[in-house]
Parts: sequence; C-alpha cells; structure tokens
Amino acid sequence: MLEIREHLAVWLAHDLTPAGPIPTAADPDGCYPYESYVETSTRPVLKEFVCVEIENDLLRAVICPGLGGRVHSLFDKRSGRETLFVPESIKPVRILPRFAFVPGGIEVSFPISHTPSQIEKVHWRAERTGGRAYVWVGERELRYGLQWTVEFSLGERDAFLTQRCFFRNQTGQTREWMSWSNASLPAREDTAFDFPSGPVLAHGANVQTIDWDTAGPKCVGDLDRMTGFFWLSPNLAAFGVFTPSLACGLYHVADSAAAPGMKLWSYGKGKHEQWGHLGSLSGEGYVEIQGGPTRDQSLLRTLAPGQIHVHSEFWFPSAERLDLRKLVIPTVQLLDPAHVPWFDWPPRASVNLWTDLVAAWRTRVAHRLPLPPGPTSNWWAPSGMDELGEALQWAANNSTRAHSDLWTFQRGAWLAGRGEFGAALRVLEESGDPRAAALAARLYLRCLNEPAKAVASFQRIDCPALACHPQIVVERDLALAAVGPATLPERQKWQARVENSEDDWVIERRIALMADLGNEQDALDLLRKHRFQKVHQRYVRTELWDRLCAKTGKKTAEPPDSLGEDDLARFGAYRHFDS
Repeated sequence: MLEIREHLAVWLAHDLTPAGPIPTAADPDGCYPYESYVETSTRPVLKEFVCVEIENDLLRAVICPGLGGRVHSLFDKRSGRETLFVPESIKPVRILPRFAFVPGGIEVSFPISHTPSQIEKVHWRAERTGGRAYVWVGERELRYGLQWTVEFSLGERDAFLTQRCFFRNQTGQTREWMSWSNASLPAREDTAFDFPSGPVLAHGANVQTIDWDTAGPKCVGDLDRMTGFFWLSPNLAAFGVFTPSLACGLYHVADSAAAPGMKLWSYGKGKHEQWGHLGSLSGEGYVEIQGGPTRDQSLLRTLAPGQIHVHSEFWFPSAERLDLRKLVIPTVQLLDPAHVPWFDWPPRASVNLWTDLVAAWRTRVAHRLPLPPGPTSNWWAPSGMDELGEALQWAANNSTRAHSDLWTFQRGAWLAGRGEFGAALRVLEESGDPRAAALAARLYLRCLNEPAKAVASFQRIDCPALACHPQIVVERDLALAAVGPATLPERQKWQARVENSEDDWVIERRIALMADLGNEQDALDLLRKHRFQKVHQRYVRTELWDRLCAKTGKKTAEPPDSLGEDDLARFGAYRHFDS
C-alpha cells in the first residue's frame, strides 16, 4: 500500500498581535520584510489547514503547507504511536526571528534558523512515481529571493521518512544562509539522549566545550536547565532520542560530508521546564533533535549566483531503543533532481500585491497599478524582489500624491531592508506617509547612531494614533534616552500619554524612565511586580534588573521568573542588528 491524500484539518490556533506599523528593517527583533509579534492570544480559535498525507504499510506522514511545509505528524503504524510532539493547538511562542515559533513536528529552516515562513502558507505538490510517494513544499523566500524546496517521500516498504533539501540562488549576489531540520519529540524525565561520542559545544548559561561521554546528560532528568548541544566531531552519523515510558523514539541519519550538523535541545527539569510547556494547551513539554549542513548555529554558508545546494536526511521512528552503530544511510532510488519542482514567490495575498506591481511596471501601463497598502497594513515591499525598486519608483511617479507617498514609503522600506540605509533615508524624506518618519528615525538611531536626528524624525509624525502606538512610543523613548538627560521632560510627556498601557515593551521603557529620574526603588518594584510574557534570547529586562539592583545597593540577585527572559548566553546567528 502506498497512498497520497489531501484533506482539510480543523485545529485550534492562537492569534498573534503584530509588533507594529514600522517595517522590521534594522530591527533586532525582526526579519524584514516579515512582521514580528509581541503577544499570543490566550483563547484559541478554530482554523482550517490543508494537510497532505503520504502513507505506506508502516508509516503515515502528514505535511502542512499552511505552516511553512512542516511535517505535522509522523505516525508509526507498527506500534500505533505518534512519534512527534503534536500539540493540541497551534500556539506560537516568543522565539526569533519573528517571535512566532510554533513548537512541534519537523521544521526545516532556510535561509536562517527558525525560518520566517514557518507560520505562513507555502507552495506544495504531491506525486506518486517510481514506487515512491513524494510531497514537495517550498517557495522563493522574501528576504533574499532565495529558492528552497524540501522533499518528503516514502517508498512502499520504507520504515523511515526520507527528506531532501534543495536550495538555489537565482539572484545576482552571493547570499549567506543556514539550514536546520528540527524535530520535536514529547519530553519525559526518562527521555534518553542517544548521541555519538566526541567533543560537544554546550550552550547554556555560558558556552563551553565538553566531552559527551564523561560530562553529557543521559536523559532529560539529568538536565536542570535549558541547554543546546552541538556535536563538533562526532564518531557516528546517527543520533536520536527514545522515551521508555512512551515506548517511542526518533532517530536521524545523514551523510556527514553533506549534513554534519547535529544538535540536541532540551529545557530539562526544574526552573526552565515551564518554557517547554508554552506551546501546548495541556502543558506537555518537548525535546528537539536537529540536523543540518553546518556544525552549529553561529555558522553561515554562502550560495553564489546560480549555485544549488542539495542534501538528504533520514528519520527513523522506533518503538525500541536503537543502536546508533547499526543505523546506516539507506539506499533509496529518488527522483532525478532535474525533475524536482522549484517554486516561485509564496501564495499569499501579502505577496501577490508586489508581483502584481512588478507585472504592471513591466508593461508600463499605469491603469494596471494595484492600490498601495495603506497605513493599517503591515505588508512591506519584499527586499528579495530585485525589480521592486524600479517598480516602486514608477508607481510613485504615476500615482496621485496620496498614493505616491505610500509607494515612496514602501521604496524607502525596501531599500532599508536591503541594507542601503543612506538611500533609504533620502527616499523616506520624500514621503508624506507618517510611517516613513518613524522608519527613518529607527535607521538614524540603530544604523547611523545619530539619536538627535532620530528624535527630529519622530517629531515629524503628524498622526496621533501612530504616535501613541506602543512600537513608536518605545522607539521614540530609546532615541530620547540616547540623546541624554536633557530629554527627560519630553520622555515624561510622551509616556504620560500612554500611562495606562499594560504593553510589556512600554512598561520596560516606563521602568527605564523611572530609573533615569532617580526613582530606582519604584522602578525595581514595578519590574518585579509586572508579569511579562516569556521571550527567548532577549535580555532588556534582565539588564534593567542588574542595573537597578546595583543602583539601589542591593546584592544582585538572580532575576525573577516574572521578567520572562531566559538566561542563555548570547550565541548564534539569530539577529542582524544588535539592540
């Protein structure tokens, strides 16, 4: 038996609150042109997702193109058990690059860790050919214009899921990238770590190299904190986890020359365990095993123009603990790479607008111009579309003044997203869209280190609603604080306008202002009292805590859990801009 099926699934899903109307260019907590998010709703809603199943007599894999093409489920028919961590709802948590990471399943990242499109719809195709069932998912991603296709397949008697990754650079520039295949499994105290011997880079409160056999944990119960482990020179190509209490596990094998990456992530038991429960209604935790083409997540590779990268990985569900030495790379007959589909820009309304604009520009027929996205839209011109610069200029030149301002703002954002900050600032100055002034202010502050010019740019915002949006309030206060103590009265004025806000980021700046006014104890009390949503790899509140403890003469204590920040050492190529 070998089957392919498509169906609509109805799942619980938690909506997200966008960070705000300023494009994420030069944002340490964003990845232009994608939105970032600051909150997850506490009450889920019902949502429909297209699912594609491939099944043989041994396994059934469910792929979800609406969640970035991830493997949502991998069911082992021999044992009657689900292998992967499949949470009861789609509940994003605050992890970079968009602070909208969905735990569970198998996620393949490209061109950065935790792919920005994992919460978006991507293209897909399925086909049965040559005795195999294939599902291909992919897109041309929006930040750099790189193409990716991930192929999942099953043969008639395969007891494993085969995965191939295809990455292509169709642009005219060499591009950096990374990729990790991240499988989430249910975590129990007895979840055992089956990994090779050798030196391992351990990323916890600090980054150190340990010997796995003598210093590595054997199971989740051995870890008292969240930690990531990267194998530097493993003696085997296989790894996995197995949970005896569930009689279930998953193992991974890949060619070490093409995909040497080998990672384990666990929240452990103890103070960090609750972090692993955030993405689940029932509070079930998870552990992650990851493979990929780089040794660790601080490393990037490059793709030259026209270059293609291909590698394969294999996932083995098991109802018993396996011997890594007996796990070998399977011999499978896969479709010729020349016949594997490449996909174009993703099938989303927020992308169709820009392809329609480029199509109109190519014909130079002005009446074919789409309407520009307005101030309530967070659709930003994709930096990966090389032709958009000229198309946006043409659109601005052939529009009414009101529409021209909107197109000009988008052109400035597009330039900023491509790192052309000087050109972006010149274009943004031409736009009457108040968002242009806000984005220019961020560029002055974060890219040129000119806070006085940033403050002047914020002053040009003539829309009261925009001026009081939490994102603008926070960015303006950062700029004013960078200018110096003389701006304290103006900081007080703006924060007074949002005094009743319960927004986490506004409260951060309220605490910072209290401290700068000399009210350190009140600031420390508010920092301790407010319960912030948890967010990974962001340390603003922790730094405030340490600063306030020092100023009040208190012995610096471990930051309270209410701050919602982890204590991981800074490590990994996660941010393009530092806070």
